[in-house]
Amino acid sequence: MADRAETHALDAQATIHVAGEWRDAVSGATREILDPADGLPFAVVAEGDEKDTDLAVAAARHAFDHGDWPRTPAAERAALLHRVADLLVRDRERLGLLESRDAGKTAEEGRVDIDCVADAFRYFAQLVAAEAPGRVVDAGTPDVHSVVVHEPVGVCALITPWNYPLLQASWKIAPALAAGNTFVVKPSEITPLTTVALIDLLVEAGLPTGVAGLVTGAGHTVGARLAAHPDVDLVSFTGGLVSGTKVAQAAAPTVKKVALELGGKNPNVVFADACATDEGFDTAVDQALNAAFIHSGQVCSAGSRLIVEEPLRERFVAELARRAAAIRLGRGTADGVECGPLVSERQRAKVEGYVESALAEGAVLRTGGKRPEPAPERPDGGYFYEPTVLDQCHREMRVVREEVFGPVLTVETFRTEDEAVALANDTEYGLAGAVWTTDAGRARRVAGRLRHGTVWINDFHPYLPQAEWGGFGKSGVGRELGPAGLAEYRETKHIYQNLAPKPVRWFAG
Repeated sequence: MADRAETHALDAQATIHVAGEWRDAVSGATREILDPADGLPFAVVAEGDEKDTDLAVAAARHAFDHGDWPRTPAAERAALLHRVADLLVRDRERLGLLESRDAGKTAEEGRVDIDCVADAFRYFAQLVAAEAPGRVVDAGTPDVHSVVVHEPVGVCALITPWNYPLLQASWKIAPALAAGNTFVVKPSEITPLTTVALIDLLVEAGLPTGVAGLVTGAGHTVGARLAAHPDVDLVSFTGGLVSGTKVAQAAAPTVKKVALELGGKNPNVVFADACATDEGFDTAVDQALNAAFIHSGQVCSAGSRLIVEEPLRERFVAELARRAAAIRLGRGTADGVECGPLVSERQRAKVEGYVESALAEGAVLRTGGKRPEPAPERPDGGYFYEPTVLDQCHREMRVVREEVFGPVLTVETFRTEDEAVALANDTEYGLAGAVWTTDAGRARRVAGRLRHGTVWINDFHPYLPQAEWGGFGKSGVGRELGPAGLAEYRETKHIYQNLAPKPVRWFAG
């Protein structure tokens, strides 16, 4: 097929990539990809299983053990990553719209995602190109040359989520390639299309045959086999806690490297002094909306827990609810739409269940809490749900403890700094959080005490590819992005050379 991102026809696409070739599933099975804005199929992809996975891993294993890529100079690997970034910029509009249609997000969010993907490829290209070939270790004698070097870990299994399909894939693929690995990627079965398109760009950029593999299919077949496969050296998974636990368990018998990013229940702490001026109040409310409702709250770092100082609560929540009710829902490509649908009917039902349980447990609904009325830009079959604000929440509620992954914001209050920190840290997760205050000392104190992998001060959501991303607690293990994100895809080796060997005479005989 000439262009794998073209999904207008419902002919099945060969979306399994093995040893440089696009293939159908061994079983011949296919899966329809649904547009979340109307619930209708708009593409059909191959539905791989364990047999397809084994073929892809075997090809990646052969390419690593016998191919040139692991031994390609860092400068050449970096040049290829830069070429991929250039191709992403070239295809920004096409890929952004495809990401919008596949995941349900607005077209502008899709375009921004492609920009971020290009940035990730450029960052890892620059990082690996600028590195020294090894770290010399002082052995205390001129008769020894000792150096620590980094080598690719081997065959990498990359399992990515449905909310940011191409972005999350790039956070794994770019460092894996920069380090000299081969890989097999399994995108979410719900949103695989832009990852399929990325493989074509890698090939166009000149990636050697067999280095990149892709298998479209379900997590319980393809993902489970990748995690357990004895010829896989590393598995990197981004997704939910339950699935991540299964990945770790499947990987344990082969003692492969494991990296897990498992989401969060992220606090957004607002002190009253941040809202002492009209400008400060407007900014904090606006950012609380962004924190909770970007991509319909389907963000691992979503600020879904608003923790606001008690004297500010009523004014802040009233204005927040007013603005949330005015958010324009609809198909992501429609003019004026600010927020798209949830990704699937299953996800919407899950969100509805959380809201129902919260109301039964005593939460007060300030806005939302239901499906919106159909509109020209919002087809009846779409998986839309109104941005929802739940007031008077407390830690015992499921909606406060568990990751909803939808447009639902809970409100808790505090009276002292210690209480604010205790509430923000009262979660089994620890991915991200924010603190809003004009008191510089308080900002530093609270940021230092929060047990979260990323802490924003007077902001929410920005990330930098050169800064590590990952969480504490049940938010996972390992880091993506930054130097540590590259280190995940490497093994460290110490090479010790005795320049003047002589007998030790430890044994008398």
